[in-house]
Amino acid sequence: MESTSKTHIVSPEDRGIRLDIYLAAHNPSLTRSHLKRLIESGNVKLNDTISKAGEKIKPGDRIEISIPPPEPLRAFPEPISLNILHEDSDVIVINKPAGLVIHPAAGHYSGTLVNGLLYHCKGLSSFGDPFRPGIVHRLDKNTSGVMVVAKNDYSHQHLAAQFKAHTVTKEYRGFVVGVMEEDKGTVSSLIGRNPRDPKKMSVRQHQGKMAITHWEVFKRYPFFTFLTIKLETGRTHQIRVHLASIHHPVLCDPDYGGRKAIASLPDPDVRQLLASVKRQLLHASILGFIHPTREEQVEFFAPLPEDFHLLLQKLEG
Repeated sequence: MESTSKTHIVSPEDRGIRLDIYLAAHNPSLTRSHLKRLIESGNVKLNDTISKAGEKIKPGDRIEISIPPPEPLRAFPEPISLNILHEDSDVIVINKPAGLVIHPAAGHYSGTLVNGLLYHCKGLSSFGDPFRPGIVHRLDKNTSGVMVVAKNDYSHQHLAAQFKAHTVTKEYRGFVVGVMEEDKGTVSSLIGRNPRDPKKMSVRQHQGKMAITHWEVFKRYPFFTFLTIKLETGRTHQIRVHLASIHHPVLCDPDYGGRKAIASLPDPDVRQLLASVKRQLLHASILGFIHPTREEQVEFFAPLPEDFHLLLQKLEG
């Protein structure tokens, strides 16, 4: 469904009135609160310029309103290809590709993992947010790997309790910039919103949530280290923030410094390959938990994706 638009040309009798008052008088089908949201979101232009509600208008002014389609009340099914590692009546375990958003959000209601799961499963747990049915944990959009999704409310609550108690096994593989000197280590800190960029996270001294990340060298290469990473907690961007904080950002990570070293690499083939990688080279490889109804420990493995294999071939070759 596409946006609709309306255009008004201000007449002499409307000289000097406020933009929001004019719009309310000439658009009776739109509530004042809806008009306010349209103005604040930049969907109203006065003479091709985004304007404020209190701006005074004059004869001949051109006012354009763009009205986005109504937001859905819940996520809807959509045919999206899924890499399913396991499925039973309680859970579905998938290998999420990089680039796939987990659930719908404002302005982005289609093409997500949840849309595809609803199409495949014909239903997920209804516990919690209607835009996040079945979702008990998340991976960043550009992190690939294994995820579990709940197919009913009992499984949702059972799994959510395990994640809250930090009893779930979570193991990642990732490339980082630089050669690690130590064979293994632990990063423990508070993590919170970056005060200079609220879309990012950062290590905090006084405010935030405690996060613990264990890393171990799998193999060293010139300029890079291939790591096995285990989480005790599951904070937003945790691995990426923690590794960047010890000056070894995840390779190709655009938000935390993982792309800065690419241009100076001496090997042109590796340099060209990494320049084409558009996401952080981080992959959730193992996920283990107590099955909600079988009450036994289960573990699932997601093989490395193609971009990892391509880089390993270059480095090993």
